Amino acid sequence: MKFVSVKRSLFLCLFLVSGFAFAQDPIDSETVTVVKPYSPSVREASKIKAVPGKADSVSTTKKSVKYNIFSVPVASTFTPVKGRATRVERVRPPKAYDNYATLGLGNYTNVLAEFYSNIEVNRDQNFGVYLLHNSSQGGIDGVLLDNKFYDTSLNLNYGSKDRDYSWNTELGVQHQLFNWYGISENVPMTDAEILTTVDPQQNYYSVFGGGNIELYDSFFKTADLEIRQTGDAFGTSEQKVDLNSTLEFNIADELITTDVQANFVNGSMDRIYAENVENKYTFLNVGVTPSLLILRNNLTLNIGAAFFYGLDTENSDSNFYLYPKVTASYKLAGDYFTPYAGLEGGLKQNSYYDFVQQNPHISPTIMVAPTDNLYNFYLGAKGKLTNTVSYNFRGGYNAEDVKPLFVRNVYNPDIREGYAYGNSFGVVYDNVKTLSFFANISLDVNDNFRLGITGEFFDYDTDREQEAWNLPNYTAELTADYQITEKWYAGANLFLVGEREAMAIVDSRPVDGGIERAFITLDSYFDANAHVGYRFNDQLSAFVKGSNLLNNDYQRWSDFQVQGIQVLGGVTYKFDYN
Repeated sequence: MKFVSVKRSLFLCLFLVSGFAFAQDPIDSETVTVVKPYSPSVREASKIKAVPGKADSVSTTKKSVKYNIFSVPVASTFTPVKGRATRVERVRPPKAYDNYATLGLGNYTNVLAEFYSNIEVNRDQNFGVYLLHNSSQGGIDGVLLDNKFYDTSLNLNYGSKDRDYSWNTELGVQHQLFNWYGISENVPMTDAEILTTVDPQQNYYSVFGGGNIELYDSFFKTADLEIRQTGDAFGTSEQKVDLNSTLEFNIADELITTDVQANFVNGSMDRIYAENVENKYTFLNVGVTPSLLILRNNLTLNIGAAFFYGLDTENSDSNFYLYPKVTASYKLAGDYFTPYAGLEGGLKQNSYYDFVQQNPHISPTIMVAPTDNLYNFYLGAKGKLTNTVSYNFRGGYNAEDVKPLFVRNVYNPDIREGYAYGNSFGVVYDNVKTLSFFANISLDVNDNFRLGITGEFFDYDTDREQEAWNLPNYTAELTADYQITEKWYAGANLFLVGEREAMAIVDSRPVDGGIERAFITLDSYFDANAHVGYRFNDQLSAFVKGSNLLNNDYQRWSDFQVQGIQVLGGVTYKFDYN
């Protein structure tokens, strides 16, 4: 056809032109024969259908659904009230002051003085001063001898807090005055002889110092040291050193804690009560307590043991001790019910100073020795009854060897000291097993009212002594704090102490160089204390405190009556230096 010929002629011309152009190339010429031009086509391609075919065995036809909307207007009588934004009352937080001073006066010429001052040396260091004085001129009804007392202490401390650690040091002094005024009616002396013969006054002096350090990012966590020198008006001298430290290691995601402690006490007294020989004692106790803390979901388990070495220098005696240290708790119902148990023990170093704080009417002739707490097993449960009521119940069995018990000294006219008229206490040691039950309920009704009730029952079993002398068979306590208004506040403390077994002098005739003794039971007693205060402003407040408000004439120790109803009023002032 003509169109095909023209097309072929055009193609032949283009080929000749291109051949002429390339003929200038020095490369040898080559003849190319075209058999058929390449003409691609997609006519024969197989197209995929956009809609696949149905392969269902059953085919249904959609049914048309007809519906109508039946619209009914809703009658409404609600008329919105235009709202007005309510202003939130911003409560100004109370200002915290670094210093305060308290002074109170009451009947029996009771005086309470307290002063605290915290001085910021720089951003990281502080210096503190704390002074406390509590005294009374006595005047207990029916007491023949002077029964005044006072307790004064001064503490200075200096501390620093850094990024990686913090430390604190302290230095203090303490002076206490008490009287052995509890002379039995059975002592063979007239009132005139007692007044002219007996000087019941005793003074205790104590100087102490020490410090502690805490490291935040180290296996060595804490260490604290306390050194105390104690003396009295009868030549007693005692030195006591307590060193405690804690190490923590994290191995395989488990925490291993090791407590290391060392206790040293050395003392001397002019005599032993029954013998006119010098009373000296020196003890050194060193202990290591490793433990493994296991935390698994709601389970907290601490497994460890305590190893102690005890040295009695005066008697050239030494012993090794091994105690269990196992505690466990499991949250069965979150914070509402958590049972817990423990089996623990330890070696406790007693001292003359510790005995004075428990019973200031002891004589400067006592024997001092450490207590071997073989084991203390307890089982209990704690938690919350509601969001405002929490509880803690526990039963326990404690076994202690060489446990100190206070007993009344016999009348010894040969000593001729103010403590030798059956009006002081000594210390005897016995192996005592104690079965106890403890219960506590705390109520946080709101931020303004808190109430706590605690009770504990004891049953004692002794080896050598007839009774566990002067230990109560039960105790109970109620504490309450109430913020009445922004200005007024009040509180109460009620405690009940059960009966105690003690000794009494019943015959003045010497029996084997001593005095015949008999057992007596000291009655239980109830003591009610309360206070009320008023804040004039953030800095100044006034208070009134009442003690023994029921005016009960009870005896804390045999023949040592207490003061009747006591009322003390005072003021507290807070301030800053700048």
